[in-house]
Amino acid sequence: MDTREYVVDALLLIILVISTLILVFNLNFDLIKSLAAALMMISLGGLIFLVHWKVRRIEKTLTQRERMIRMNMEEIATKMAQKYESHVSHIDSIVEEFAKRVYR
Repeated sequence: MDTREYVVDALLLIILVISTLILVFNLNFDLIKSLAAALMMISLGGLIFLVHWKVRRIEKTLTQRERMIRMNMEEIATKMAQKYESHVSHIDSIVEEFAKRVYR
C-alpha cells in the first residue's frame, strides 16, 4: 500500500479534530459538547478515510482486471492469427491442388 497517502489523510484528520476542539472551546461550550463535537469530527474524518481506502482498493482491482483482460485479448489475437495462417495455408494448398488438376 501507498502509506504516504494514508499518513496525509491521518494528519488531516488530526488537524480537523484539533481545529474543531479549538473552535468549540473558543465558543465557551462545556466539556461534553466539546467531546461530542470532537467525536463527530473524528467519525466524519474516519468516513472520509474509509471512502478513500475503498476507492483505492477498487482502483487496484480495476487495474488488475484491465491487465488480465489485455493479456487475454493478446492471447486470443495470437491464437486467431495462427488459425488464420493455418486456414490460409490450407486453402492455398487446396487451390494449388485444383490448379494442378486443371492443367493436367
